[in-house]
Amino acid sequence: MSSSPSSPYSSGLKAPEQTSGPAPALKTPLISFKGIYKAFGDNVVLDGVDLDIYPGETQVILGRSGSGKTVLTSMLVGLQAPDRGSIKVDGVEITEFASDADWMDLRLKTGYLFQGSALYDSMTVGENVAFPMVQHGKWSDAEIASRVREKLAQVDLEGIEAMEPAELSGGMARRVALARSLALDPRIIIYDEPTSGLDPITGDEISDLIRHLQRTLEVTSIVVTHDLRLTERVADHIALIFQGQWGFLGTYEEFLQSSHPEVLRFLHQAPPEETTR
Repeated sequence: MSSSPSSPYSSGLKAPEQTSGPAPALKTPLISFKGIYKAFGDNVVLDGVDLDIYPGETQVILGRSGSGKTVLTSMLVGLQAPDRGSIKVDGVEITEFASDADWMDLRLKTGYLFQGSALYDSMTVGENVAFPMVQHGKWSDAEIASRVREKLAQVDLEGIEAMEPAELSGGMARRVALARSLALDPRIIIYDEPTSGLDPITGDEISDLIRHLQRTLEVTSIVVTHDLRLTERVADHIALIFQGQWGFLGTYEEFLQSSHPEVLRFLHQAPPEETTR
């Protein structure tokens, strides 16, 4: 990605457990959060969190509902702004962006799968997938139609362009929304609770698709969830948010060995102080 003048992007908890150690010294983060603080009135949601996300990996951000997971990731596309702190994407400080024009290049390179799919009911499946191309691309109608077929094939949904969103199952709707997020060949994909509301089998299919796309397209994936089943299937690294800070940073295998009380609650195990009650 290049930059130009017109396009800036061309508590009291102990330290989080991090048993895997730092990333290799020669590897540079694609996304770097430093000292992120965000409050809504008296409610402190993020209290000085740091997180580095490396190219081509799947970073899961795990936490309870309302813990600040989505607040953090929405900062990457300008839907929220930190009260304090630094966010760099590809070395560019995005907290200094002041207009939609500043954000444009980054948004074009970031796919966002919203919780609940958020398809447009007034459009067909094909029109939904084509929407980002129509808004931001310079393709002909024939090129758009070809790319829509390609993106639907990437999520194993060939030949459904004419269907309406109301005709889709929950899993199909999630796949169509994912195809739409792939429309502009993003470098980063953010998944907000991608298995929410789905049965376990369909959820596993979405999980496997997330992993497949990460490997075949070499995208950097950020998965926001409270679903451990999804986490196990897709995570290269996990960051567990607890009371505005990280309670755990590491791999899934390390997560299973953690003694942090919030990790144990996610694993449906009683924290040490609760075992004698």
